[in-house]
Amino acid sequence: MTPPRPESGPARLAGLLRARGVLGADWAAAFAAVDRGRFVPDVIWTPDADDPAWLRPVGRGDPYWAEAVYSDVAVATQVDDGAPKGADGRGRYVTSSASQPSLVLGMLRALDPREGTRVLEVGTGTGYNAALLAARLGAENVVSVEVDPGLARHARRRLADAGLPVPVLTGDGAQGAAAHAPFDRVIATAAAGAVPYAWVRQTRPGGVVLLPWGTPYASTGLLRLEVGVDGTAQGPVLSRAGFMWLRSQRGPTGGWRSYVDTSAPVRRSVTGVDPRDLLRMDSPARFAVGVLVPGLAQVDFHAADGSGEFTLWLYDGSGAWASVDHVPGAEGAAVEQHGDRRLFDEVEAAYAWWLRNRRPDRERFGVTITPTGRHTWLDTPDHPVP
Repeated sequence: MTPPRPESGPARLAGLLRARGVLGADWAAAFAAVDRGRFVPDVIWTPDADDPAWLRPVGRGDPYWAEAVYSDVAVATQVDDGAPKGADGRGRYVTSSASQPSLVLGMLRALDPREGTRVLEVGTGTGYNAALLAARLGAENVVSVEVDPGLARHARRRLADAGLPVPVLTGDGAQGAAAHAPFDRVIATAAAGAVPYAWVRQTRPGGVVLLPWGTPYASTGLLRLEVGVDGTAQGPVLSRAGFMWLRSQRGPTGGWRSYVDTSAPVRRSVTGVDPRDLLRMDSPARFAVGVLVPGLAQVDFHAADGSGEFTLWLYDGSGAWASVDHVPGAEGAAVEQHGDRRLFDEVEAAYAWWLRNRRPDRERFGVTITPTGRHTWLDTPDHPVP
């Protein structure tokens, strides 16, 4: 374990952010006043060195706890929706986390609250983000919603103990907080692909809705929507921003074998798609494919002999799946697909669209939300994504 550094607490964290040039005068007082360690639970989780498929618990008394909490890193604060599946408190999946402080700061800056601004936060988590908002704006101007009753109780208690008694509502954040509306700003710390219209409806014209938006397949980008007088909202993706998903919008969970039957009959073909463009979570091609092909999930396996060969398995949770074999130097990649939905045909068409449109990064995408739906666009609202 790495021992904690001599300087700890919020002063250390604020110093790290200042040294990286991201903490300015606008949020300096809040970050100096709010102790992240007050809000992070007494137990966090980290990958188990003996078995990377599991996450092991680390208590507040372990030096690693303070090292992680007062560093610019995300911290896993809940596994398996609060019921760890493994022995000795080990968990399989992270289901809540304390976000990386520099990302928290970037979102708060993009939110751009002013004195007197009323803010709805969706996804309270530990309560740290709500505390920063309250330290800047006053607890009376912040309302937070958390779907998990245990997390809501924890945050409510920690906020009260810190003298920042933000109302923490227990419920589905996708519904917003109508009884407390209207708001000047809505900030979601849980990702969404289908942006709930309730967030737009509960925001004053001229206000802002800020959220991580994208797909579970390709992670998310920070989407900043400005609300118009006509009840619509639109805006661009600003940057990458990875977060836990709204629980109602999670992708397929569990092992890929739960969704792929390798003994099923398949259709075979060869593709010119370069599967290497789909490997990385931050790949522009992968983001575009995720936007155009709903419900997609992926796992990849690489040859242990250093040959560079690998296989991608793509699936949608309904029984449709495809595999793509990459062999360096080969002409094309072998494809097998199964199911009524020809999943790889959709991926191939989406990849071709991405190439035709000059390989756009996620920051070229934008979204318009109306009372009846959503449309995604590239560069400008009059260039819709198919």
